[in-house]
Amino acid sequence: MIVFVFPILYLLNTALKSQAEFVSDPVGIVTDPQWGNFLQAWTQGNFGSYIFNSILYTVAGSLIGTVISVVLAFPVSRGYIKGGKFWSVLFVLVLFLPNALITQFQLLLRLGLYDNQLGYILMVGVGVGVGPLLYSGFVKSIPRELDEAAAIDGVGYWRYLISFVVPLSKPALSTILILQAVWIWNEIILATVLLADPAKFPVTVGLYAFKGTYSNQWPLLAAATFIVAAPLIIGYIFIQRYLVSGVLGAVKG
Repeated sequence: MIVFVFPILYLLNTALKSQAEFVSDPVGIVTDPQWGNFLQAWTQGNFGSYIFNSILYTVAGSLIGTVISVVLAFPVSRGYIKGGKFWSVLFVLVLFLPNALITQFQLLLRLGLYDNQLGYILMVGVGVGVGPLLYSGFVKSIPRELDEAAAIDGVGYWRYLISFVVPLSKPALSTILILQAVWIWNEIILATVLLADPAKFPVTVGLYAFKGTYSNQWPLLAAATFIVAAPLIIGYIFIQRYLVSGVLGAVKG
């Protein structure tokens, strides 16, 4: 509670201060709450225009990333492709590799997808992160005998994967979807590199509106950050049990 709740309360305390009160006492408890900071931050950051873009990017990118994780991880965890151990190690190694921004920029530019919403969705969608690793661990908890029984009954690979494995691995899929959504919602670097039209920006880019040349509007920036983070905080309250069950299942597998 201290580790996770304290930063949120500290952010809220800063967001409710006036600029003068923040300068005089940056870490003190607010004495005159400025609730209007949230409305001003919403307007100044143009979040009303950006938030629908973020919803589109998050939903589409999360679904793409989850599907890719399933398609990659299942045959590796079952040993249905050669070099299964190599792929398992690769799933771990890619977590530590830097993002190839120049390569991605050149790729979208030559495909005609630069400054294009579809191009950005594809880029964030393929950033599967820990998804294949989690799903590979979870699938190991599903009995292999189920694969053999389905094969004897004449069930094809893709039908078995979609009709049997996917329903049995809902906790893992929920976890992967949640982690993917959190990353895409908070993503800001790719958005500034791959998108040029302000009408296509995600909500995180609106935070730049509070950065000045010589000083920052810290209370408004805190209010804007709280606005951006609020959907994730609210969502986590309702879906935390799925996240925990998916991770525990992957560890046991």
